[in-house]
Amino acid sequence: MDNNDNVSIDTLCKIYMKMRTKISELNAEVAKIEEQKEQVSIAMRDQLKSLGINSVRTDHGTVTMVKKTAYYTQDWDSFKNFVLENQAVDLLERRIAQRNMTQFLEENPGLVPPGLNAESKFDVSVRKPTAK
Repeated sequence: MDNNDNVSIDTLCKIYMKMRTKISELNAEVAKIEEQKEQVSIAMRDQLKSLGINSVRTDHGTVTMVKKTAYYTQDWDSFKNFVLENQAVDLLERRIAQRNMTQFLEENPGLVPPGLNAESKFDVSVRKPTAK
């Protein structure tokens, strides 16, 4: 498909929808495999615990039990105040809230934070045909 100008939009849309369907099917398959992988992981963790060990070497690899901690808050206002009061902005990840920034820029024309970059692009949206 080097020269898309020679292919009708209807044909391109048909191809796009087939690709999207295939991606959905593959994602569903990946989700099933991820679930199975999680079950195997749980079984290995349970065996390590029952043996009272943190790792074991096998012919197919080394299994190690690793502690992972996820932090979250149910009170963003209090957490934000804590961050500000303790000057602990490093507790937050470096990411701009996209919708909030759009709204801020719309409400404050000419007021742009230093170092802010923006990249816009056009994309297409394809929906299934409506029933006739």
